[in-house]
Amino acid sequence: MIDFEHVAKRYGGRFEALAHLNFRVDRGEMVFLTGHSGAGKSSLLRLIMRLEKPSRGRVVVAGHDLAKLHSSMIPFYRRQIGVVFQDHQLLFDRSIFHNVALPLEIQGMEPRDAARRTRAALDKVGLLHREKALPIELSGGEQQRVGIARAVVNKPALLLADEPTGNLDPQLSADIMALFEDFNRIGTTVMVASHDLALIARLRHRMLRLHEGRLVADEGIQ
Repeated sequence: MIDFEHVAKRYGGRFEALAHLNFRVDRGEMVFLTGHSGAGKSSLLRLIMRLEKPSRGRVVVAGHDLAKLHSSMIPFYRRQIGVVFQDHQLLFDRSIFHNVALPLEIQGMEPRDAARRTRAALDKVGLLHREKALPIELSGGEQQRVGIARAVVNKPALLLADEPTGNLDPQLSADIMALFEDFNRIGTTVMVASHDLALIARLRHRMLRLHEGRLVADEGIQ
């Protein structure tokens, strides 16, 4: 599903955020990406999302060599990927329903089908009963669940999460990670960037550890 082959990413000609990365994530796998602040986790995810190109090496996702992906194909490629952010990035003037439905509206899905798909996503994260609420009415954990529903409403093959539990207490963090495991069980490939080593250790999935842009450990395969 994801192949990094001798990948490096340099910014400004000097700062090397990533260096000599080689790893493969199989379809249907769940992997944690960890490391200190500034280790390169976000840069790695940006390469997968095709928000950046590698300075050296190849990034291949679902058979696509991303450096060779034509600009006209990038929007279609990104529809295969759901992304969850730490700060939710919700629209606070729209209801929960409309926040989750937004990706479907953008791609022009028929309203009836979009509504059905949106309610199914909200049901999966336990928030169908709050579909008319505004984000400001929800707790931080509930807002993160809305972000997850929005990320999976397109039924993506790949789900990426960048520090999704960074602002949550331990119990809410565990609940959010359990949701990612639920999606992984139905075949979604999941990669979660997190610094919460204690939580990651309890979940017993594969872990890729970065240090100063280099992969220093690939461990914990269940």
